[in-house]
Amino acid sequence: MLQTWVVAPTCLPYVLRRCATCASPRSRASGKFRVNAHHKLLDAWLLVLCASCGRTAKLTVLERAHVRSIPAALLDRLHANDPSLVAEVLQDPVVRRRNRVALDWAGAWRLDTGADPAPPQADVIDVTVRFTARIPVRPVRLIAEGRGLPRAEVERLIEEGSLVSAVRLTGRIAEDFTFTLKR
Repeated sequence: MLQTWVVAPTCLPYVLRRCATCASPRSRASGKFRVNAHHKLLDAWLLVLCASCGRTAKLTVLERAHVRSIPAALLDRLHANDPSLVAEVLQDPVVRRRNRVALDWAGAWRLDTGADPAPPQADVIDVTVRFTARIPVRPVRLIAEGRGLPRAEVERLIEEGSLVSAVRLTGRIAEDFTFTLKR
């Protein structure tokens, strides 16, 4: 039996960045960009708000970029505070590395199994897990949630060889994978 599961975001993740005022480790994206011009050079920032005190901080998106090197569509999206651009910027590894931030996806995603979590009567179940965004989650947690099993039971199935995959199931993963459950 073949099933397809989808991991999709439900909202924007928290940004892990320490606040300069209250030392809170989490901020949330405000959904707004600030664009500043220096003659023919542009700076653009994504504004984030501290989750505790509401202090505004900036994440650098563009730094001293020449106006002609920026696509017109991107510039329009920055000026319009496009919500989909906010999600793209937060998931961009270059932006995260430049600003020394990480994302906290806890409670910001859901698993759509498209089926009843009760185990079907088939002896072998093949499942393809697709990610619509780069959300790092533990495969053991996904399988436990999707099959309605405790995580300890999933780990036991992995150890005894009843649950197999081409990828390592014990770490975090953010890309599509498949697994097979043998009964």
